[in-house]
Amino acid sequence: DWQLYAEQVRKAKYDLDQNEVKPYFELDNVLTKGVFYAANQLYGVTFKQRHDLPVYHPDVMVFEVLDKTGKPLGLIYFDYFRRDNKSGGAWMGSFVQQSRLLGQKPVVYNVANFAKPAPGQPALISFTDVVGMFHEFGHALHGLFADQTYPSISGTNVARDFVEFPSQFNEHWALDPKVLAHYARHYKTGAAMPAELVAKVRRSAKFNKGYDMSEAIAAAELDLQWHQLAPAAAVLPADVDAFETTALTKTGADFPDVPPRYRSSYFSHIWDSGYAARYYAYLWTQMLADDAFAWFTAHGGLTRANGQRFRDLVLSRGHTEDYAAMFRSFYGQDPDIGPMLENRGLAGS
Repeated sequence: DWQLYAEQVRKAKYDLDQNEVKPYFELDNVLTKGVFYAANQLYGVTFKQRHDLPVYHPDVMVFEVLDKTGKPLGLIYFDYFRRDNKSGGAWMGSFVQQSRLLGQKPVVYNVANFAKPAPGQPALISFTDVVGMFHEFGHALHGLFADQTYPSISGTNVARDFVEFPSQFNEHWALDPKVLAHYARHYKTGAAMPAELVAKVRRSAKFNKGYDMSEAIAAAELDLQWHQLAPAAAVLPADVDAFETTALTKTGADFPDVPPRYRSSYFSHIWDSGYAARYYAYLWTQMLADDAFAWFTAHGGLTRANGQRFRDLVLSRGHTEDYAAMFRSFYGQDPDIGPMLENRGLAGS
């Protein structure tokens, strides 16, 4: 219900209809002229589609990634359209993990569940989907830029409260003026998105963030409360709903009209997806990502020098050093919540 009425408020307050912006976000264009373009500007990498390599479904695309020197860096597969036998959601993974010991280059993939268009029609996506593409590609870069001896500490094999940092950082480039102007083109005419529509997209990007953060905090607190229970079966609560109510009240996360993002019975992140007692990581790494983007903004934004610094000090390091020290070496100080509150329109709230 909240999302239904929130969209009505978005239209009334920001005069933004998602159907108005979708013609400017054609999937292939977003990928090649947005996601790839930002990576090229930051890190010097280029992408060559390969039609000679096997894929596990006709919808899947595979690209060879070439480093700034032209040397092959790895491969990336894109599986973007939903299918009846496909899990929902979006994620990144690795078929092959980088390892100097084993002589392996990374082979990674991005998965989403966009609606597949009718034959001959363009795949038009929402701006939320655009941000999702940049997000999952941030994970992919973490895997592609891995430079370690052992695969167990290479690429995205890092702690849960660090792994979402590169992905959430990469989301920022979706709205970077230079990047947005490069990919936000009408699928029929090629015309750039009008300035007034760009302004609407930017203003609406901060819409509903209070709700988004509240539901995430509630879910994180619920996760922590479950995982503070003793393992003995005798202490497990018989009434899950009552436990949730008590847990949220105890932690001050019983927000009026804002339930946790996931309820216990379908909170797959914490039961079978490796985030047990670590769902808070999304909020923690949002702070790291916003700090990093603030650093980029203060030092010239989308430049090769800045990208190389981030690659050298963060993306290539894997699980080889203390994360606090790793972040401090890039950012120059400890994490600061200020940029996060500012970017979400919550500063002063």
